[in-house]
Amino acid sequence: MPYLKTETPSPEPIDCRILSAALDLFVDNGYHKVSIHHIQQQANVSIGSIYNHFGGKEGIASALYKHILKEIEQVVDDAVKAETSPTLQCKHLINDLFNYTETHRNIIAFVFHAKHVEFLPEEPHACDSIPFVKMRGIIRRGIDCGELQGSDTYVVASAIFGGAIRMIQLRLENNLLQPLPSYLDELMEVTFGGARRNQQPALNGSCKLNDTLCTAV
Repeated sequence: MPYLKTETPSPEPIDCRILSAALDLFVDNGYHKVSIHHIQQQANVSIGSIYNHFGGKEGIASALYKHILKEIEQVVDDAVKAETSPTLQCKHLINDLFNYTETHRNIIAFVFHAKHVEFLPEEPHACDSIPFVKMRGIIRRGIDCGELQGSDTYVVASAIFGGAIRMIQLRLENNLLQPLPSYLDELMEVTFGGARRNQQPALNGSCKLNDTLCTAV
């Protein structure tokens, strides 16, 4: 099963085997070049099992998309719990995504590199999904408590996360030769040099706005 944090159960259930096989095939070959028979052969299951669990290739892609977005949502939630300053939450999240790009390449590629609208037109765009809404929530709290400059959440989120996502894509395309974590400090310096209102993040996990203490929760 394409998990980021959870151990895959052993023996792996049939639906998990199907999703794991589909993920690798979709990422390596592209959705439109993969057939049900390819998935069936790689997962070592029957065609009937695929149709019973997912109804077909589009059903597999939809289930995989929703599952992986839940995995990314957990990564966002963990970053929020680990840090109390919005700036540090952003850095923690980007660091985790960089590490997962190295250790769980296909999961990250399916979220940040696949053109989902081409094969999942009925699903919401990734930017409208819960993990990305929560990422903008971090930014909103940073703006509201005065730690981050700007007023438009989308603009500031693009400034902070856009560069990191592009670096993930470049790494997936083998245009960046070093592991992504090795670029983290330089990226953070460049990113927060313009986005952070003060020179230092709120290391104590809080920031002040109009003499009112607000804590990113």
